[in-house]
Amino acid sequence: MCTTCGCSPDEQHRHNHHHGPDDHHHHEHGKRTVITIEEDILAKNNRLASFNRALFKDKGIFVLNLVSSPGSGKTTLLERTLRDVGDKFRFAVIEGDQQTDNDAQRIAATGVPVRQINTGSGCHLDAHMVMHGTDGFDLDNLDIMLIENVGNLVCPASFDLGEHHKVVVLSVTEGEDKPLKYPQMFHNSTVMLLNKTDLLPHLDFDVAKCKEYAQRVSPGITILEVSARTGEGMDQWYQWLDAGVKK
Repeated sequence: MCTTCGCSPDEQHRHNHHHGPDDHHHHEHGKRTVITIEEDILAKNNRLASFNRALFKDKGIFVLNLVSSPGSGKTTLLERTLRDVGDKFRFAVIEGDQQTDNDAQRIAATGVPVRQINTGSGCHLDAHMVMHGTDGFDLDNLDIMLIENVGNLVCPASFDLGEHHKVVVLSVTEGEDKPLKYPQMFHNSTVMLLNKTDLLPHLDFDVAKCKEYAQRVSPGITILEVSARTGEGMDQWYQWLDAGVKK
């Protein structure tokens, strides 16, 4: 099993995580073998992420990596965004899931170009997948590329895809302590979209405490309260997108 992302042996091969004899020290302790992995298994990913980043910069595309737990409302938020401001920005979407193309079908219904990436047992997208995921897009005629990562608050935090920003989506149904439980993800994110705020009257969720926790692990994080279902607060998100495209 890969010690960085927890992927299975077949996924290690897919990610080119080569753990050969030269990359390990073996220390015998009775019947147990302790393996110290010295190879930086993120090195190849980071090189490909740099390639992606240079490509996106050359094409003038603002690229966001949307991350969250499963069920946070990422896809609904994307659908709402594409329908509300699809006439203002030229979008493309990469959808990451372990199986099915359900989310890609939902995005395709908005008329926006979309590519589905199925990771199998993999728990995240990597830069190599994103590089090939851009195949077929007209990169010269895009303003924003939205990457919906696999639902997971652990592994995607470590993998640079070449994006400009990670945007973490946290729904009010998950609990206000998520930023403390998964600090690396929130620390690595520029924006936190606090979604499903229309449900707050029905929940015991402390918005102020959630914001405090997020700012504790990431002091500079931008926090936007939104409801992808009702549209409340979404204008703040669209203004942030507009500012990013213009930079």
